[in-house]
Amino acid sequence: MSQTLIDQAVASWAAKLSNISTSCDNACGKPQVEGVLTRMVGLTLETEGCQAPIGARCDVVTPSGQTVETEVVGFAGEKLYLMPTSDIRGLVPNSRVIPTSHSSAVNVGPELLGRVVDGRGRPLDGKGPLKTRQSVPLEGREINPLSRTPIREPLDVGVRAINALTSIGRGQRMGLFAGSGVGKSVLLGMMTKYTAADIVVVGLIGERGREVREFVQEILGEEGLKKSVVVAAPADSSPVMRIHGAMQATSIAEYYRDQGKNVLLLMDSLTRFAQAQREISLAIGEPPATKGYPPSVFARLPQLVERAGNGDKKGGSITAFYTVLVEGDDHNDPIADSARAILDGHIVLSRQLAESGLYPAIDIEASISRLAPQITDADNQFRVQQFRKHYSLYQQNRDLINVGAYQAGSDPEIDIAIQLQPQLMSFLSQDMSQAVSLAESYTQLQQLVDNAKSVSAPINTPAPQNK
Repeated sequence: MSQTLIDQAVASWAAKLSNISTSCDNACGKPQVEGVLTRMVGLTLETEGCQAPIGARCDVVTPSGQTVETEVVGFAGEKLYLMPTSDIRGLVPNSRVIPTSHSSAVNVGPELLGRVVDGRGRPLDGKGPLKTRQSVPLEGREINPLSRTPIREPLDVGVRAINALTSIGRGQRMGLFAGSGVGKSVLLGMMTKYTAADIVVVGLIGERGREVREFVQEILGEEGLKKSVVVAAPADSSPVMRIHGAMQATSIAEYYRDQGKNVLLLMDSLTRFAQAQREISLAIGEPPATKGYPPSVFARLPQLVERAGNGDKKGGSITAFYTVLVEGDDHNDPIADSARAILDGHIVLSRQLAESGLYPAIDIEASISRLAPQITDADNQFRVQQFRKHYSLYQQNRDLINVGAYQAGSDPEIDIAIQLQPQLMSFLSQDMSQAVSLAESYTQLQQLVDNAKSVSAPINTPAPQNK
């Protein structure tokens, strides 16, 4: 009898303890397991005592109570590798490490229009807090490639040389390859103002901080900003913030695309995004592979770029321009080479043309749009071929012509190219305050090619001899 009473009492206590445990879990959640900071090398923080998945957020608390936000970027055994997103001054050994969230989200909504935010979505424009009610994953959502709408509609970007000679389709992903100081920011500004798009999302990643205000005030302007969202993660931001800035700009563009909007995404630059990933990978011990770039860098580039483009049956699109900084004008740089392989075309800016005073300094010989045959008719493609032929023929014989070694009449095609050269250069040049529509670009190209047909090569008559 006594054993029975004991068993009943044990069962009663076990049931009460279970109820109390369930009530505590429902009220407070599971107990938070904290860790401690054990090591710091460069920007890499090592912690022990807690577990968190890759991409999770952790707060490191300093003795003074200040909180440093970090992100989990790797692990080894019982150690977690963290990368800070803010200033790390004040950290000491054995600082508390508190996991806060398992995933990153981007606050989105119509309230974003006309605002400038940083890589974490915090306002930079002094217009008050953002009162958004929706959020989307920072990593985006995967789209079945077979469900994407084909690119069949040309996009008017307001730049004559691009509209006529490297026609771009709505939903296409283009690269803008340029060295420093050849006018890529000015060209981006022209496309921002003149492109026919419902929404413009600008990602200023890893560039100079002074350019953010200049871009917003001077290039976008008050009217352009009304339909734009600017995400700024300048060069002094941490590598994690630069990566988050690029991904956040893409997530915002995806949100508006899913609303059926035609979005123009401008990212300056894809190279800084890759360099930020390189800094993180090297810091956690990944070995370099190609000219100092670890393999993970080349895996992250298509993950970012493939998120742009046309959507599914909802009808929205993201036409994306990614600037690629060609350091030392070396177009065989690993990032430039990789970007060319995953993009739908590239526009190359030439330092030689910029130094000669031609703006925008687009190198037509090196630029190409892979979708031009799908969005333009056969007549326009023929005119583009004629333009490129005359332009290239002159460039190939330029040195001979300049030194006077070429004799007029030696080659009729070269003679025609020489006579057309002023018209070709005038066609390529355009003032930054001037917009040229798609229809006007086609018409002017047709007029130029028709004029070329009427140009006749000069007859090589012998010079009169003095008696």
